[in-house]
Amino acid sequence: MARKPRFTIPGVPQHIIQRGNNRDPCFFSVADYSRYLEILEEAAQKNDVAIHSYVLMTNHVHLLATPNHKHANSHMMQDIGRKYVRFINRSYQRSGTLWEGRFKASLIDSEAYLLTCMRYIELNPVRAMMVNTQLNTRGQAIKPMHKGQQIFDYNLMLNTWHSDKMIRIGSMPIVSYSKTA
Repeated sequence: MARKPRFTIPGVPQHIIQRGNNRDPCFFSVADYSRYLEILEEAAQKNDVAIHSYVLMTNHVHLLATPNHKHANSHMMQDIGRKYVRFINRSYQRSGTLWEGRFKASLIDSEAYLLTCMRYIELNPVRAMMVNTQLNTRGQAIKPMHKGQQIFDYNLMLNTWHSDKMIRIGSMPIVSYSKTA
């Protein structure tokens, strides 16, 4: 039986989760986190996806991403999967899958859910007791992808949702890789 197509609306953010197979680690060193972020940046730019928030846990990844065309997130995740799994398999002399099936994605249908997802993503390492606070990261958990990119604050993101609320959840900036921004 064929897979059901993903429901995607261009311009509407999605919370994407991808887990390691059997919930095993998918990052084994700081270099792995760095390489994943390089691949993520490249794939987001190539597929016209804006990455607003992310966290790389030891055995899974959370992304808050806005596709600018129907299949952008799927193509981005395929690109990441091909390159990152190949990198890990070569680096650690292993073979086979790294990820547990397809990535999960949920549409962000309201401003309240957008803020909830951002908070959830940011605080994931805190809840997992990997760090004491959201500002005390283990290298790659919470930070902007690269210097020199267009960086926004939460208020600007909220304004794009036509909000009069000025709420600041945390200190993590939002990084946009949209070709149209």
